[in-house]
Amino acid sequence: MIDPPDPVHRGSPEPSEAGSPARLPVPAGLGRLLVLATVFVCAACGLVYELELVALASYLTGDSVTQASVVLSVMVFAMGIGSLLAKRFRCRAAVGFGALEAVLALVGGFSAMALYACYAWFGQSRSVLVAFSLAMGMLIGAEVPLLMTLIQRVRRQDAGGAVADLFAADYVGALVGGLAFPFLLLPGLGQVSGALLTGSVNAVAGGGLVLWLFRGDLSVRARGALIAANVLVLALLAAGMVLVPPFERAARDAVYGAAARVAVRTGIQEVVITGGTGPAATDPDTTRRAGTADQHLDRAGRHGAAGPAPDPAKNGAGGGGPLGLYLDGRLRAGAEDDHPYHEGLVHPAMAGGPHRRVLVLGGGDGLAAREVLRYPGVTAVTVVELDPDLARLARTDPGLSALNGHALDDPRVRVVTGDVFEWLRQGGAARNGGPYDVVIADLPDPGSTASTKLYSQEFYGLASRALARDGRLAVHAGEPGSRPRTFWTVDATVRAAGLSTAPYRIPGRTVLRTPPRTGALERSCGTGHATGHRRACGWGFLLAAHRTPRLTLAPDAPALRSLTPAALRAAARSLAPTRVPGLPPSTLMHPRHLD
Repeated sequence: MIDPPDPVHRGSPEPSEAGSPARLPVPAGLGRLLVLATVFVCAACGLVYELELVALASYLTGDSVTQASVVLSVMVFAMGIGSLLAKRFRCRAAVGFGALEAVLALVGGFSAMALYACYAWFGQSRSVLVAFSLAMGMLIGAEVPLLMTLIQRVRRQDAGGAVADLFAADYVGALVGGLAFPFLLLPGLGQVSGALLTGSVNAVAGGGLVLWLFRGDLSVRARGALIAANVLVLALLAAGMVLVPPFERAARDAVYGAAARVAVRTGIQEVVITGGTGPAATDPDTTRRAGTADQHLDRAGRHGAAGPAPDPAKNGAGGGGPLGLYLDGRLRAGAEDDHPYHEGLVHPAMAGGPHRRVLVLGGGDGLAAREVLRYPGVTAVTVVELDPDLARLARTDPGLSALNGHALDDPRVRVVTGDVFEWLRQGGAARNGGPYDVVIADLPDPGSTASTKLYSQEFYGLASRALARDGRLAVHAGEPGSRPRTFWTVDATVRAAGLSTAPYRIPGRTVLRTPPRTGALERSCGTGHATGHRRACGWGFLLAAHRTPRLTLAPDAPALRSLTPAALRAAARSLAPTRVPGLPPSTLMHPRHLD
């Protein structure tokens, strides 16, 4: 028996567009190609948004592994939610996709600006990072089901073939977006402008596909709404592009506390110099007599606490407040705390043997070279610096060159551009005249992910090969008082490379702690963020050699501002209570100093 057909109920909804063929202005083959091209563009834009969040969050907090894990895990989870939610819009796939791309273009385009604004003016960005990752993940996840519906409406094909075509275009687009971000968008436009441009491309691609190819599926009202939405989104993104320069200037002022005198985006990092160029900017004694506020020093992770910044209106370029050199938001050098750090790093290594040939790993600011050149017996100094633009600024900026005593212009100094690990690995020491009497590792803090290989057993093995038989290696190893496991892990790693060590700690000034606003990881003065508590700042160092080194100062040592033989002996004794025994070394495959 044949069952009677179901009765048609009056007022039931019309059949959805999901199963009916689309009315296209072009042949089906060309229409299908246009849909796949849109998939390609949207995939590229989606990956750019993802990489932009990872890069900016890593820049702001300094921990790329954590930021990448947070962004990727949240976005992938949200993509699953978005795919489920998109099922409700498959009956109106064209309208749904057009609206989705307009929202995604707006959210993704302004994500970098919003993230940086929250960090600059409110001092935190983690919750905003999670929120944008969740929102963009849901929107990106909803794209595939809607695009699958649209491509099937252009020309019906088996589900497996349609999925294969769709994902092929998606993966190729992701490849292009992944390569465009580091090689085109980031160096050419920067993070904020790059995200805004990506949002504009996203809006044009999504809106153009729906408003032209699938215009037959749109009612007059839906077409007008989508046109208005896309015009509004593009107008907002264009306005954002126009406002990027003043926004970045205002954000820098909020982050650094004063108008930045120099702000350069090199191919390696962002370099910002604050403060003046006169004696008050580069002489700490003059600065203290002038009553300037305490400023902290991080050596790309080592610092104290940032006090109120000088008023640029009152302190001109010729006589402003204390100079500060920031690399990727971290205070690398400051006039007030420069001498305790660099004297503690350099001068113990210059004792205990000859010091004619000296190798400085890092140190593109010229400050370690300045201390080395104070010894009349020095005949050659090699500085290996990754960023040539930083070395150029160290030569040409009036304030920074005054602070380093024009050390990089000294004829005994040779600056080599390159990654210090690869330079050592490829025999750079042998090509430059053989082993060195002294090696100074003036490198980023050991607590950051980017510095993992520079504090590994493999790195110290390479450094030991660059040492003469009676040579000495000086290493900055973090603050042992606040992060003892990091410090003693570095010590264990150096010893695992076959060197003997003499650890010591140079105390800094006691500073009033304030919440960090520059993104620098707090190494020197502990990791707490409470205000109103005073803690002693300091820097932990290791003096290493093939034989047990002796902590002392050289007979021909110059007059030092902050270091004496007695203070050096006390610096070694002060570390005994902080020792953490039995720690394994850190290696490239198993970094252990990220506590």
